[in-house]
Amino acid sequence: MARSPLRKTVYVGTFVHTPRCGGGLEVLEGYGIAVDETGVIRAVQQVEDVGKDGRQSLRAEVLATVGWRGEECDVEFIGVGEDESVVEWVAPGFVDTHTHAPQLPNTGIFGSSTLLSWLRTYTFPLESSFSSLSTAHRIYSRCIASLLRHGTTTAAYYATIHVPATNLLASLAHAAGQRAFIGRVCMDREGVNEDHYRDETPDAGLQHTHATIAHCESLDKSDDRLVQPILTPRFAPSCSDRMLALLGTLAHEQPSLRVQTHIAENHAELALVRELYPAHRDYASVYDSAGLLTPRTVLAHTIHLSDAEVALIKERGCGVAHCPVSNTALASGICPVRKLLDRGIKVGLGTDVSGGCSCSILVAMREACGVSRLLAAMEKEDDDGRREKCKLSVLEALWLATRGGAEVMGLGDKVGAFEVGMEWDAQVIRVVKVPKGGESTTTGEDMKIGKPGVDEGLVELWSNEDWEEKISKWVYCGDDRNTRKVWVRGRCVYER
Repeated sequence: MARSPLRKTVYVGTFVHTPRCGGGLEVLEGYGIAVDETGVIRAVQQVEDVGKDGRQSLRAEVLATVGWRGEECDVEFIGVGEDESVVEWVAPGFVDTHTHAPQLPNTGIFGSSTLLSWLRTYTFPLESSFSSLSTAHRIYSRCIASLLRHGTTTAAYYATIHVPATNLLASLAHAAGQRAFIGRVCMDREGVNEDHYRDETPDAGLQHTHATIAHCESLDKSDDRLVQPILTPRFAPSCSDRMLALLGTLAHEQPSLRVQTHIAENHAELALVRELYPAHRDYASVYDSAGLLTPRTVLAHTIHLSDAEVALIKERGCGVAHCPVSNTALASGICPVRKLLDRGIKVGLGTDVSGGCSCSILVAMREACGVSRLLAAMEKEDDDGRREKCKLSVLEALWLATRGGAEVMGLGDKVGAFEVGMEWDAQVIRVVKVPKGGESTTTGEDMKIGKPGVDEGLVELWSNEDWEEKISKWVYCGDDRNTRKVWVRGRCVYER
């Protein structure tokens, strides 16, 4: 389906991002960002006298600043003098480095299970139903729309073993304009997988994977397509040695292919890996011997890694999808994110639905901050500040959710920040200001904030917050009601 051409657009307002890990928040207040007809940022420049008056003179100033003629482009003002009851800013789109699209209906359902029993009780029965395309369409379309509504512009999806349904997920993501990595799940081992829900043989699994790769490539013939295939061995226990080896060979034959899988999530899982792969030193070496640890590999969870495994993952250049919500829900443990960052390992955030209870990256951000503090509390008192260092700040969580996740997915030079040459994957955030007033009234009129008839969410600003505090309130109290508009590569894909 051909898309309508984009127009050059200059966005004027306040832009907040965390372009470097640990580098703090950059606030571009009163700036114009020029985005060309391919969705690429061509200029980031400050604009004088951004205010509610003089729109025409401001438009002329913006166009003069970026060097574009008025007839060839649009100017969009965001949070500039329109409504003093709200505050708006633009943030980079979120990157979800790990989520299971078919599991959306199970969101919030865990019982008292842990990982392996949860898979058998809840996950495999639901995923096996995706032999029905009507079931797949209903769930996948809802999943994509939900992620976009929450500001997630890039998602790494696990699908199921079914080629038609997986290809449908790719087609729906392409039609919605989302940046997506589509993984047909490979799982062939007898005894671990259900007999009715597994690949018949390793070679059949590889053939099915090629079919999904071909479908993704057919959606867009360019070298820089938004929807891309990703090799997806579910996890080592679900795959035979040959299945892993075949996928590793394919990863090296086609260097553009990413790889995603799970590792070291749960103690029972580790015991199963030792049982199934007794000749290997550890979990990471199982993947490494198959050629699956590459700079394009995304490893989910990484909770219970040995020092040797951490060193190997760093050496191979792999990225990590930190999934704090599901790690807590399934009682798997706490990922030592600071340790990984200090070792120079790429880390992003994953919602891991439906082990995670929400498709919102904001929920993952606040949980990442929370479990890091719990990990700090479990550390022994020391003099080198190790306890304090375990803690992740809100701004670090924002980096993990944007630029960090982009680096994990091999997109660090394309998305996750507002820099010239990067693509316009962005979201407008709107929060309400509590009006200044005198004594309370009996009518409750002083309680009404925001636009009439519009639910603006739970974030409230009381006029004394600095920008870091505004971002903190958004992270801890915000949800999709604060997401007003979302773009992927310059194209609007959601507007509230």
